[in-house]
Amino acid sequence: MPETRSAYPVWRTITTRWMDNDVYGHVNNVVYYSWFDTAVNAWLIEQGVLDIHGGSTIGLVIETQCNYFASLAFPQTVEAGIRVARLGNSSVRYEVGLFAQDEENAAAQGHFVHVYVDRQTRRPVPLPSALRAALEKLMVPV
Repeated sequence: MPETRSAYPVWRTITTRWMDNDVYGHVNNVVYYSWFDTAVNAWLIEQGVLDIHGGSTIGLVIETQCNYFASLAFPQTVEAGIRVARLGNSSVRYEVGLFAQDEENAAAQGHFVHVYVDRQTRRPVPLPSALRAALEKLMVPV
């Protein structure tokens, strides 16, 4: 079942592009995964806990999943709700709901798991304290 807006504490607006539509006239499924990544990583950058160019810790995606409930298409505005469902020692499960502007129910929702690793060695590392503190703000009750 699609979730409602109340399930997500943080929001980002995403503008669809002409190239997002496929030959069937709606946004292609692969674009939804790009929106998940964009919404979460932009929020992390804004919070000052992700330095994509020089940070010593980076998140690698190890798992993704998405359920689709309604079509989205260019030129719609999409609103992405973000939350954290699980916060481990070196991993985070992000959940994202994608909503057509002003719609109460998600058009799609899914998750991805980041394992945070040392940029150089690519070995898992504990979440830096500033990152953990930011992510705790997005935690939802299980």
